[in-house]
Amino acid sequence: MLIRDFIQHDLAPLTELTIDTFRPFYEESFRPLMGEAVFAVQHGNWRDDYRKQVAKLHAPKRHMHVAIAEAEDAIAGYVAWSVDPARKKGEVTILAVSAQHRRHHVGTALCEHAFDQMRAFGAEVVEIGTGGDQFHAPARALYEALGCTPHPLTVYFREL
Repeated sequence: MLIRDFIQHDLAPLTELTIDTFRPFYEESFRPLMGEAVFAVQHGNWRDDYRKQVAKLHAPKRHMHVAIAEAEDAIAGYVAWSVDPARKKGEVTILAVSAQHRRHHVGTALCEHAFDQMRAFGAEVVEIGTGGDQFHAPARALYEALGCTPHPLTVYFREL
């Protein structure tokens, strides 16, 4: 596996990887749990939201970076991260691994790469978040295996 910096040619495949990775959460977890009204307001345009977000993830002048994992001549996953040098804090924005490369330590390698890069930019602390639902259980297990300490947060939704 090779981990490399983002190039503009990566944008379309990363966007599709992001949509493919998180489709089960939005369509099979959040939507059935919350119902159509809440889903429509909160995440009704989730695909377009990701298209916009992924396009803005790599902006080195603003301390925002993307690293790509390649395996078998294909994108296996990516991590997007940023650093706030004044606060000495890093944050992982998105971690996405293709279905065929999950459980092969791609996520671990990407997180460790991002952590190393954050340290090089002066970060002393990293924030990485995920959901508390079943879909996000593998992410929670990964972050805890990396030595991250969870801080519970509960978000409530209600149709008015």
